[in-house]
Amino acid sequence: MSLPTLDRVEVRGKTVLLRVDINSPLDPKTGEILEDSRIRECAPTIKELAGKGAKVVVLAHQGRPGDEDFSRLEKHAKRMEEILGMRVKYVPDLLGPSAKEAIKGLKEGEVLLLENVRFYAEESLTGTPEQMARTFLVRELSSLADLYVNDAFGAAHRGQPSLVGFGAVLPTYAGRLMERELKGLSRAREPERPCIYVLGGGKSKDSMSMIENVLSKGIADMVLTGGLVALLFLSASGIDLGEPSFQVLREKGFEKERERAKKLLSTYGEKIKLPVDVAVERGNKREELEVSSLPVNAPIKDIGSRTIGEYSQIIRGAKTVVANGPLGVFEEKEFEKGTVEVLRAMVDSRAYTIVGGGHMVAAAEKAGVLSKLSHVSTGGGACISFLAGEPMPVVDLLLKTKTG
Repeated sequence: MSLPTLDRVEVRGKTVLLRVDINSPLDPKTGEILEDSRIRECAPTIKELAGKGAKVVVLAHQGRPGDEDFSRLEKHAKRMEEILGMRVKYVPDLLGPSAKEAIKGLKEGEVLLLENVRFYAEESLTGTPEQMARTFLVRELSSLADLYVNDAFGAAHRGQPSLVGFGAVLPTYAGRLMERELKGLSRAREPERPCIYVLGGGKSKDSMSMIENVLSKGIADMVLTGGLVALLFLSASGIDLGEPSFQVLREKGFEKERERAKKLLSTYGEKIKLPVDVAVERGNKREELEVSSLPVNAPIKDIGSRTIGEYSQIIRGAKTVVANGPLGVFEEKEFEKGTVEVLRAMVDSRAYTIVGGGHMVAAAEKAGVLSKLSHVSTGGGACISFLAGEPMPVVDLLLKTKTG
């Protein structure tokens, strides 16, 4: 994947519009930032641009209109300042006189954070880069800038003005986070073989799309299932799980996906591995039983030990392993075993290992293996869209962009 990166451009003295994704969980009562990993992730790009003498104008969003976490970016500017160890100017304005004056007044090496781009109604539009370039937002800000850098991987699956519009009118480059994510994840699209995908968690529609994409295109040699994804496939294969687990599938709206799961099993059955045993909760304790012994009048909360052994053996023989979503209720001590053991098998293998999704990243941290994985994606929906082969407007823009 050939990206226009910061290595290709001289930024000294230039006004750089930098789009980042610092959308963070906020305390509903105080509005304080509860977790700042997204701000930390884009810090290297901001630091590099400022260090090279650019005048850095940061564009970002927080929440959506009408949501509890839809807020100004003043607190983000303060946190960014702490993380960068340098002053970050902030104006509660995006396109008005105070924003324009602040941009024009920037000196080399200075950083300015403008107001939440979603405060401006046009940012809710989506379209092609050419269409978005005609918005007032893009026309006004691009006239004050020399180039555009996109480091908002977490929003790379969206086509809004601040994400794709500037690329049609300004020389455009990928920031360091965008570069790292795309280089890391592209190894999952053109993998060294055998390539194994491990899919769990509770987002069945996303997982179905991913399975369909990687098996129909011959990207994955095998898919190992866990979590609610495995329960959906077991149910689709005709196994009665028992009322407690079936109720969970019903509540999550998974019944709509059963037909899709049946078709996938019919087409790729031998490549989709299902658990042979499971762990249920009885009297607040873990109890394991064979899938052949189902149904059970207790909630299924993890894959069983025999399945863990089989999955681990397959993983240890792989050259590429991609994992998205936990294999059980890893937040509960009794049911973390499947997820933790599979993650350990990944780091014990000689494979290129990729982990995506917030819960799986948290599980890897809990298991103490986060730093031993080859690539950890923090892109959430963007990571899933990329692996599912869905449109990625920002990525498409970067791959065919003008760079000066």
